[in-house]
Amino acid sequence: MSDQGIGAVAALGDARRRAVYEFVASAREAVSRDQVAEALAIGRTLAAHHLDKLVEAGLLDATFARLGGRSGPGAGRPAKVYRRSSVEHAVNLPPRGYRVLAEVFAEAVSEAGVEPALYAAARRTGERLASGDIEATLRGMGYEPFADGAVWRLRNCPFDAVARTHPGVVCGANLALLQGALGERGVRIDPRPDGCCVVVDRDTTGTKNNESLS
Repeated sequence: MSDQGIGAVAALGDARRRAVYEFVASAREAVSRDQVAEALAIGRTLAAHHLDKLVEAGLLDATFARLGGRSGPGAGRPAKVYRRSSVEHAVNLPPRGYRVLAEVFAEAVSEAGVEPALYAAARRTGERLASGDIEATLRGMGYEPFADGAVWRLRNCPFDAVARTHPGVVCGANLALLQGALGERGVRIDPRPDGCCVVVDRDTTGTKNNESLS
């Protein structure tokens, strides 16, 4: 169990700080201290304190940017903005090495060429995880969906660490998992720099749980 993981968990022990983290983590773009203060109805100084503590714990990243897309003379000084860190934190008691085993499995699948069997198993698992509501299913599986026009985009990839080392196998299994949970039509690969590589149509056509969408 790493000191970094313990520190990250400890930083979320304060209820207000946890609320600050959850607001930043759910935002589609980096947010400023003023935005956090307004959203949570707290003072700007208190918002800044909690934000910087979360940066120290490795839970948030801080950068500087001009808000509202302004640039050039008169645009003002860049503001300090925050977004969720891409670094993973885990605390297991006793210590467990699931990521290492997942990487071993992914490498074995690639070497043996048994991806079809993996994808079939992923689809069956997805079917068992379906809840009857698409957004609820995605949230329950850890994808953190948000509406983006006609699609659900997925802010989080639950398998990111292994996907970075074995993208072909993991992204294929990820797609099959969601096709099993939601129906094959309307679920497709659409890679972006951030978040999950899969996108889900919000249109009711071809989805398994179409009665739950609006």
